[in-house]
Amino acid sequence: MKQIWIVDDDEEMIRAVQLMLKLLGYEGRAFFQARPAARALLDGANPDLLVLDINMPEVSGLEMLEFLRSRTGLRDIPVVMLSTESSDVQVDRALALGADAYVTKPVSPEELDAAIKKAFLAHGKR
Repeated sequence: MKQIWIVDDDEEMIRAVQLMLKLLGYEGRAFFQARPAARALLDGANPDLLVLDINMPEVSGLEMLEFLRSRTGLRDIPVVMLSTESSDVQVDRALALGADAYVTKPVSPEELDAAIKKAFLAHGKR
């Protein structure tokens, strides 16, 4: 079963996304801040995909995305951005920084599934 990490400071959203992931056949692991997720990655954890919220305290999802794409061992992890931000400027910025897909909250299971598949495909994974 593929493991997908959800990095979001909203506990309700994490629970909802975890439930959707379970229904879609994935295992979801929650992080309420980017730093603990980054530490786990640097310690050798290897998730199949990350779902990142943009607006988080301390380290934003965009900063986390920049961190991932700047590290040789981490740049190939597929990333889906999940945010309340829906402006073209924000979406374009996330995609320019290396996000593989972008969905806005609230997200449906179908939208999440399509974004995950798009992100996996971008990295030659199924």
